[in-house]
Amino acid sequence: MGHDVRSPRGPRCIALVGPFQSGKTTLLEAILARTGAIPKAGTVETGTTFGDSSPEARSHRMSVALTAATVSFMGDIYTFLDCPGSVEFIHDMRAALPAVDAAVVVCEADERKLPQLQIIMRELEDLGIPRFLFLNKIDKADARVRETLTTLQPASRVPLVLRQIPIWADNIISGFVDLALERAFVYREHLPSEVVTLEGGDLDREKEARFTMLEKLADHDDRLMEQLLEDIPPPRDAVFDDLARELREGQICPVLLGSATRENGVLRLMKALRHECPGVEATAQRLGVQVSGKDAIAYVLKTAHLQHGGKLSLSRVLAGHLDDGATVQSSRGEAARISGMSAASAANDTKRTSAEAGEVVALGKLDPVRTGDTLSSGKTAPRALTEIAAASPVLAIALAAVDRKDDVKLGQALARLSDEDPSLTMIHDPVSHEIVVWGQGEMHLRVALERLRDRFGVTVKQHAPGVGYQETIRKPITQRGRHKKQSGGHGQFGDVVLDIQPLPRGTGFAFTEKIVGGAVPRNYIPAVEEGVKDGLLRGPLGFPVIDVAVTLTDGSYHSVDSSDLAFRTAARAGMSEALPQCQPVLLEPICEVEIVCPTDATARINAILSGRRGQILSFDTRENWSGWDAVKALMPEAEIGDLIVELRSATAGAGGFTRRFDHMAEVTGRAAEQIIAAHRSAAA
Repeated sequence: MGHDVRSPRGPRCIALVGPFQSGKTTLLEAILARTGAIPKAGTVETGTTFGDSSPEARSHRMSVALTAATVSFMGDIYTFLDCPGSVEFIHDMRAALPAVDAAVVVCEADERKLPQLQIIMRELEDLGIPRFLFLNKIDKADARVRETLTTLQPASRVPLVLRQIPIWADNIISGFVDLALERAFVYREHLPSEVVTLEGGDLDREKEARFTMLEKLADHDDRLMEQLLEDIPPPRDAVFDDLARELREGQICPVLLGSATRENGVLRLMKALRHECPGVEATAQRLGVQVSGKDAIAYVLKTAHLQHGGKLSLSRVLAGHLDDGATVQSSRGEAARISGMSAASAANDTKRTSAEAGEVVALGKLDPVRTGDTLSSGKTAPRALTEIAAASPVLAIALAAVDRKDDVKLGQALARLSDEDPSLTMIHDPVSHEIVVWGQGEMHLRVALERLRDRFGVTVKQHAPGVGYQETIRKPITQRGRHKKQSGGHGQFGDVVLDIQPLPRGTGFAFTEKIVGGAVPRNYIPAVEEGVKDGLLRGPLGFPVIDVAVTLTDGSYHSVDSSDLAFRTAARAGMSEALPQCQPVLLEPICEVEIVCPTDATARINAILSGRRGQILSFDTRENWSGWDAVKALMPEAEIGDLIVELRSATAGAGGFTRRFDHMAEVTGRAAEQIIAAHRSAAA
């Protein structure tokens, strides 16, 4: 102890994270107002906040993308990253977190949001990011803070350490006591808090709460433990040093109180960040940044495509000095020249000519660079500091441009959207020829369509993607296929005999030939195989045919009129005539689904699975996740379509699932008839 770890140098980058609608954007607004970056705080309700400025965010009154803002406080520079709280837009948070110095987890005393809080805390813990918990909306609290902390503690693997306790007046929280500073403050709306004298019962509560805080700090400090046992008051500076060190080492999560809408507790939060949050050097060390000479190293936090400004790569410089106009190498081996640099500021004049370690800047026109890339101003590609994997997609829509002339424009817009948000996945289905867009939920896809319309000028029509139905056969048959056409000059002649057999499920397709005596010349046999494959593309029920073996056993040819095309056509005709006689049967894809959910929702999840023809395989506690379960089941693909909507409703927005194809299963009776009829109607 005694070493001052409270004064890191250089600009700092802080993530504002927390459950959906916990008040992160409002807190950012309060910080901007309190630090003088904006003249007055706006509100989410009136659509006047600096953050959430996009039409989609304003329309839905929620964060749908990361917002960055830089402020100056007591001579230090801070860039705050306001991250979306909804699990559907969580990729922005995941991509940005590796390069931040610390996080402020904004939450409220709402037990229903505990699973969402646990998801976010787990991300921070796994990355080793120091974190404060800001207990927001304290002015509306109706429970004691210690009770609230007991409720929230399961979301954190490390102790939540109360740094402040509230002052109550007539059952209303009127201020707080800073347990480390040993001072009391009374809130003043939209003004700095006023220092007051602590006495009577409030003084007794302060002493008890301070001792509890010190006990938790002493778990990692033997000297402090000795002082407590000997009833020796520890020096105040030593207490601050312990708070800073244990925060940075991930041993505690300090808890601060406030009300973002009233701007209460904001200055105390800023001072805690100033004294206790690590700087860029610690972050670079955590990430294993290797600096060669004066080369700059930067990390791309977020990508944006502006309507008139081109592509911007919001990046944090982790080491060195970066100039506008410099050529940078990405960790994927791509080189690009910076064309324009601007600060992430709430001010109007944001252009920059250079950036130093710790600063967050937007770099222009780095077309090959992606979110999560590591950049270097050196001559060689840098090592990737981290890998950002997008969560498995859970909901899909098929779409097409309303105006066919917009097809190319649609493709370009979708490419830009996925560049901005890698958790959106675009697939061109080769069977249905549909463009299928996969996302993280209903709102995620809705916002994507709004961006297509409003930013890129492409109006689309949408429908549910097709299910991967297939068909197979039960009965073998031998069938002749013959193609003969005479139309002046050379004709067309091909003649084949095909032995068609069903194969075990999952075997696929097999083609062999047993031609003797040159009945079909060998140079035409590949064309026969292609014709057979053509015939399997669409079976008698209207779907691709699988698990079939076809053997070419005989045939005949014409020395002049036979050709590859003739034999391919004959084979296709033979398959078309044979398959309806082979007792075709409909198959549907069955997936193995693993659902993760809070334990108190498991019974509801089991009921949802049963209602969707799911076969539950197992359920168990989720590994290393207290209060969560993992349920495995087999479920038809047709039933998975909007599963996530019902799942999120049953788990207060926290549940999720992954899936993988398992096998094809027969569908018979009325269910098969309905599927076939619907398919034929759609194709008509």
